[in-house]
Amino acid sequence: MANGFQIVVCASIVPDPLQTLEPAAGANGPGLKNEMMLPAVLDPWAAAGLYEAANLAAKQAGSKVYLVSLGPKAKLQQVMMTVAQKVPFELVAVDGPLGGFTDAQATAAALAEAIAAIPGLERERMLLFGGWESASRGAGVTMQVVGERLGVTDQFQGVDQITVDADGSFEVLERVEGGKHQVSVCAGAPAVLGWATGSLPEPRNNPQVGMANMRGVMPALQKAKSVKLDANGLSYVSVSLPKQQRETRLVKDMPEDEIAREIVAWIEE
Repeated sequence: MANGFQIVVCASIVPDPLQTLEPAAGANGPGLKNEMMLPAVLDPWAAAGLYEAANLAAKQAGSKVYLVSLGPKAKLQQVMMTVAQKVPFELVAVDGPLGGFTDAQATAAALAEAIAAIPGLERERMLLFGGWESASRGAGVTMQVVGERLGVTDQFQGVDQITVDADGSFEVLERVEGGKHQVSVCAGAPAVLGWATGSLPEPRNNPQVGMANMRGVMPALQKAKSVKLDANGLSYVSVSLPKQQRETRLVKDMPEDEIAREIVAWIEE
């Protein structure tokens, strides 16, 4: 492709899953106990999309990667200190609430507005990457709605691989039921790709890449636009940790149908 791609990666930050995450009701609705005190990381699903974007940009001359992230500025700065050392990108920061109890429509609207305001962004060269799922905003529709708001109707979800041809068209490997993949061919950008896990390892830290990125990260954080995500009628009756229950019984030579009936009866209880 002559001019390369402009790859926009939507990636939220999430509390470190290695920490104890306990739901709690607050003045503005449900959240996590001591949420602002918990260390944060880049959403693992979106991180796979970021690494795939950087890999694709390195292979396609003239390509550029933008990282669009919505979260509290203090948390974004903390996470970017680590992420900036992984791959080259230009940060577009949006100062907004963190957590998994925000409305997907409001989140998508804020992200789409930030993407549309990127200077010099050319829609005919844009590939919109993000997580197929999310560790915080896992409604399964956020990337789809962002694409629709930007007028991008070629969308692929559960992507594991993209192969670009010389004319700018590309082949996409999407996960489908039964552990299989669906192979699709797209004529070219623009397109939305919601990534699964891909096949790339996490890049090693590169201090030189980190220093180059941080020259743009800090100004981007300083001028981050603040947004308030509307609930759009969304409300929660209660939030709580899943109950732990374990009942073990050892039985030999039980027929499969009987095992299935017992499992169904246990679930119904």
